[in-house]
Amino acid sequence: MSIELTKEARAQAIASIERYFSDELDQRIGNIAAGALLGFFLEEVGTVIYNQAVAEAQDRMLARVQELDIELHEDEFGYWTRRSPHARTRR
Repeated sequence: MSIELTKEARAQAIASIERYFSDELDQRIGNIAAGALLGFFLEEVGTVIYNQAVAEAQDRMLARVQELDIELHEDEFGYWTRRSPHARTRR
């Protein structure tokens, strides 16, 4: 599976790479080189990040599903226990 970025996200990522090279490495990287580097990282490392995110989402969903019985449990046969013993008068 390849990770695709929107045009806007890709432009922001390329600008961020260019800034990183300038600010942190005191080097200049061109737009095309930054785009190629972004493509490399998306293809090489992107799937690792994606798979980790899927695993974390799966863990969270599993935890939520396991809590369903606690959150949504209803007592069965509760009619008589909900009625007050004084509510019924016998004739």
